[in-house]
Amino acid sequence: MDFWQVLPVALALVFIIEGAMPFISPNHWRNMLALVAQMDDRVIRRIGLVSMLFGLGLLYLVN
Repeated sequence: MDFWQVLPVALALVFIIEGAMPFISPNHWRNMLALVAQMDDRVIRRIGLVSMLFGLGLLYLVN
């Protein structure tokens, strides 16, 4: 498969996964956002780094 065919599919899956939480439980999602807003920038960056490394590892295992 070509990169330009896979990219829109990957982006669509991200939107589906990201939209699931506010759709299923909007109150819990709102509370979670309030907690994240109170977090230190370093903690948020670490969470982002771990998430990216997990995704990279998962992508490596799949391919």
